[in-house]
Amino acid sequence: MGILAYMQRIGRSLMVPVAVLPAAAILLGIGYWIDPNGWGQNSIVAAFLIKSGGAIIDNMPILFAIGVAYGMSKDKDGAAALSGLVGFLVVTTLLSPNSIALFNGIDTKADDWLKQVPAAYGKINNQFIGILVGIIAAELYNRFSRVELHKALSFFSGKRLVPIVVSVVMLLVSAVLYFIWPTIYDALVAFGKYIKELGSVGAGIYGFFNRLLIPVGLHHALNSVFWFDVAGINDIPNFLGGQKSIEDGLATVGITGRYQAGFFPVMMFGLPGAALAMYHTAKKGNKDKTASIMLAASFAAFFTGVTEPLEFAFMFVAPLLYVLHAILAGISLYIAAAMQWIAGFGFSAGLVDMLLSSRNPLAVHWYMLILQGLVFFVVYYVAFRFVIVKFNLKTPGREDEDTTVLSAENTQQKQVIGDSSKLAEQYLAVVGGKGNLTNIDCCITRLRLGVNDSELVDEQAAKALGAMAVIKLGKTGVQIIVGTQAEKIADEMKKLV
Repeated sequence: MGILAYMQRIGRSLMVPVAVLPAAAILLGIGYWIDPNGWGQNSIVAAFLIKSGGAIIDNMPILFAIGVAYGMSKDKDGAAALSGLVGFLVVTTLLSPNSIALFNGIDTKADDWLKQVPAAYGKINNQFIGILVGIIAAELYNRFSRVELHKALSFFSGKRLVPIVVSVVMLLVSAVLYFIWPTIYDALVAFGKYIKELGSVGAGIYGFFNRLLIPVGLHHALNSVFWFDVAGINDIPNFLGGQKSIEDGLATVGITGRYQAGFFPVMMFGLPGAALAMYHTAKKGNKDKTASIMLAASFAAFFTGVTEPLEFAFMFVAPLLYVLHAILAGISLYIAAAMQWIAGFGFSAGLVDMLLSSRNPLAVHWYMLILQGLVFFVVYYVAFRFVIVKFNLKTPGREDEDTTVLSAENTQQKQVIGDSSKLAEQYLAVVGGKGNLTNIDCCITRLRLGVNDSELVDEQAAKALGAMAVIKLGKTGVQIIVGTQAEKIADEMKKLV
């Protein structure tokens, strides 16, 4: 497996723990709505909800260890998740300040003993360690989950063996981290400080690359650096922590949330403006069919922040437009950060998350993001329309033959009400049958497949089934963007294989 494909596996697995954030966002958001001034001090119900949401945020590192181990395991088995948990507990216990003090002969009864322990070990419980442990646990699971021991030890064969192996390996990992973790920690902190010092410019640079990496699925890995505690930024948990984050010195009003806020104008307004431009530039005979696709995709982007259906509509047929989109996204994040117009999210930058975060004490002038969004609606519309017409780009409805739009429309309707098992059979044929498949996986909207020969994958047949795009990653990797039914189709394909 190539480095790119492996990074994509890691990026995809990061979505497993991230998927619990909407629960935290809802609990915290409702709590802040109930008690916008006391944040739990004036209402037992608000306190109950805020504490419940905080329980998720405060334990994100361990959720990453479990989620990444599960997400990268070959068969998504609970034993892999358990192994991730075991590994995380071993590492964080062995490298905790108390343990380091014991190893170094520091008297913990002294008042200043904690100052004698390097600061890095006080931050061992973080998402970076969670991701690292999860990856190692998953690889050990994939290697040892089918090992058969001697009959006398047969009870510990297979999946039961993995947590034991992980425990032993984590002793070695902890020994290595004992020497190198302070250096890694200092490097991550330096990177985080560098990005922070760039201020709103750093937010803009991040926004640009966030969009640019979506076609190859590596944006999740980039997001983990800015949204979580990989480089000391931890933007989402610190924002959702609200008043507690402020009191603990983890968040600054007007600053925390800068790596989220600028996405709201793009997802809620900018991309729907692009959709309107694609509709208006479609051929006359294709306008109705194009409108149905653009309207559904715009609705999803505005209310939920799910933008892939819109982005994949022009990502590959008009790469120039996608680069323009990435640039505009970077500008949006820069403006929001520079003006300190802040809102945050637990899932994505849609209307639902905007409203939930509006009472968060870290949400500053969040309503101005709506005004910015209206401006970006016009900017996206004018820019997209001009570029489409100027360069005669074949966006939906402008194809030389209108079969692609028609088939996509029809099949999207089928996939909403259709039988996922039947679709799985059809996609299995599209990729060259069982014999060509080496791995089946998925994320929110795309099938991630390992194949023996990507040339056997029939792109036109996939699009006829409703796929928005087919991405071939060398000879052995294929991604098929199928929409929100990706997980169901992948599960059915696994049953068939």
